Amino acid sequence: MGRAFEFRKARKMKRWSAMAKTFTRIGKDIVMAVKEGGANPDSNSRLRAVMQNAKAANMPKDNVERAIKKAIDKDTANYKEVLFEGYAPHGIAIVCETATDNNNRTVANVRSIFNKCDGTFGTSGSVIFMFDHTCNFRIKSEGVDIDLEELELELMDFDVEEVFQDEDGILIYGPFEQFGAIQGYLEENSLEILSSGFERIPTTTKKLETAQQADVEKLLEKLEEDDDVQNIYHSLEM
Repeated sequence: MGRAFEFRKARKMKRWSAMAKTFTRIGKDIVMAVKEGGANPDSNSRLRAVMQNAKAANMPKDNVERAIKKAIDKDTANYKEVLFEGYAPHGIAIVCETATDNNNRTVANVRSIFNKCDGTFGTSGSVIFMFDHTCNFRIKSEGVDIDLEELELELMDFDVEEVFQDEDGILIYGPFEQFGAIQGYLEENSLEILSSGFERIPTTTKKLETAQQADVEKLLEKLEEDDDVQNIYHSLEM
C-alpha cells in the first residue's frame, strides 16, 4: 500500500467533520456546480459527482433538490473557492480550502484562528508545495467481479497512482488534472461511482509528542468550526 492508502486510513481514524457540516459542504458544492454548468446532472459532470457524494453521505434527497433549486435562483450568490496556507504550532504545515461568498470575512476569520492558536498565517505558496493535489474515486466492489491488477493497468493511461480495496469499496487515486478523464472512463465502462473528490496529500509528515499534538489539534478544530471551511489538510503524522 502507498501514501494514498495511509493518508486515507489516518483521516478515517481522526475525522474532523460532523454530519451537519458535511451536508453544508455538499450544499455549497451543489451551488457551485449548478452555477458553473447548469442543473442537469446528465450534462454537468461536476454536479453528477457532487450528487454521488451526497448519496454516499446519506444526505436526504429533499436537501439535494432544495440546494439545486437555490442554485438556479439568480439572487443566490455564488461561492468562490479560496485557499489558505500557514503553519500550526511546532512547524506543522496546513492547507485550508474554503468556499465563501464574502472573501473579506473569510480571510479575517481564518487569520484570527491562526493567530489565536499560536499558528502562522502564511502567504500564497508558502506551504502548498508540500502537498500533492490528487483526485479520488470510490467505486462499488460488492457483487461486482473486478480484477484490481487489470483495472490498474487500464487506468495507467490516466497516470493513476494507486488502486486498492477496503471496506468502503475500490479506491482509485490519480493526479488532480485527470479527474474528468478518469470519471469518463469509469462511466463508459459501467463501473458504479459511489463518491469522488479531491485531496491534498502531504509529501512528508511530522510526528509530535502528545502535548504538542494537542496544540495542533486545537487549531484544526477551530478551523473546522468555521462555516466557510470546506477541507483541511496538514502534515501532522496521525
